[in-house]
Amino acid sequence: MSKRRKERKLTHLDRRGAARMVDVSAKPATRRVAVAQADVNMSGQTWRALASGNLPKGDALAVARLAGIAAAKRTSELIPLCHPLPMDFVSVDVEMPTTGTVRVTARVGVRARTGVEMEAMMAVCVAALAVYDMCKGLERGIRIGPVRLLEKSGGRSGRWTHAG
Repeated sequence: MSKRRKERKLTHLDRRGAARMVDVSAKPATRRVAVAQADVNMSGQTWRALASGNLPKGDALAVARLAGIAAAKRTSELIPLCHPLPMDFVSVDVEMPTTGTVRVTARVGVRARTGVEMEAMMAVCVAALAVYDMCKGLERGIRIGPVRLLEKSGGRSGRWTHAG
């Protein structure tokens, strides 16, 4: 571990240890992008009903995409120390890669002084919850997870990619 890393202070705490919003006013605005992903795991029977469009509540995948986009736009209202950001784009993709799994992937971009990782994570979490809500009439034991950041780019720290 580098000396710089060891001495790094927690940016969301003031000198007294109280939570604070970080002052990013001196940072340059740069292009920033984040990609996050969440899995929704369910029985094969529920998955097949979803895949065939036979859910009592309607088109769960369309609802999930819209819920994820709306959530990304409202992240700063729900996560207390997040900065409100003027996002340039939010995309939420929902796929069904294997029987029993729905995979939600969000990509968020902005030109700003701080990153959009939380917006991408919020998008996939809420989209996954929307899938649960649309399917819960068929199955209450649906599981959400893992939820993970896949990559981020921009800002002083540059590009980061999930190793797993």
